[in-house]
Amino acid sequence: MFGEHRYSVRATWTGDRGTGTSGYRDYDRAVTIEIDGKPDLLASSDKPFRGDPARWNPEDLLLAALSECHLLSYLHVCVGVGVVVTGYADEASGTMLEDGKGGGAFTEVVLRPRVTVADASMVDAATTAHAKAHELCFIANSVNFPVRHEPVIVVD
Repeated sequence: MFGEHRYSVRATWTGDRGTGTSGYRDYDRAVTIEIDGKPDLLASSDKPFRGDPARWNPEDLLLAALSECHLLSYLHVCVGVGVVVTGYADEASGTMLEDGKGGGAFTEVVLRPRVTVADASMVDAATTAHAKAHELCFIANSVNFPVRHEPVIVVD
């Protein structure tokens, strides 16, 4: 599986209200994100940036990508160390700061996975597995801000 992997996506702006971008308030931030063979994802900018709060925004998608990548990396690590995971739910949050010039950046993301394991003897290894999962997560390795973990491990 070692090697280069390529990904592609189509993002189509669907927010022309008839006058294009003639003014900042004259267009909708609606976007349709498409990948062949997958359901379309309806997106927008975040509400503070004149977006539709009912649609996914780039900040949501980044946070979701980090959470899911850690989850999948974690499950992989657990198999290798003999931890049987029977449940996993994450309550992730992120902080983004605007720079006052129209831009900004995330300053950190905190993942709060609640992991259920099959046996009490697995709790220590399940806790330790988060560090290895973080090392393996492609998305966490691609961002320039800290991604912290505050796991809770419970026994089934």
